[in-house]
Amino acid sequence: MLNNENKIEQSLENRVLRIENRIFKNKRVLFFLCSFFYVLFSHSQCAMCRAALESEEGGVQAQAINDGIVYLMVIPYVLVAAAAYAIYRIKFAKKKEEK
Repeated sequence: MLNNENKIEQSLENRVLRIENRIFKNKRVLFFLCSFFYVLFSHSQCAMCRAALESEEGGVQAQAINDGIVYLMVIPYVLVAAAAYAIYRIKFAKKKEEK
């Protein structure tokens, strides 16, 4: 009888741990997506570009330079995220093999 109670207790603990892991993973994914899209919607401009573009009428050229700066800013984040994902997958595969 005591053995069955231990098994039930362990299975409940395992379920709780699995649920906590899912929540933690979901929070990480949500944080990554929010920070990624926040970067996409931000508008940046260096001081020299701003000075050169403020003298011109119309915002087409200014918007094009803004988009180019944001594009250049996003690429390193995407590369780092891809490398982190690859490392995570390699570690996860090793853990599966050990079990």
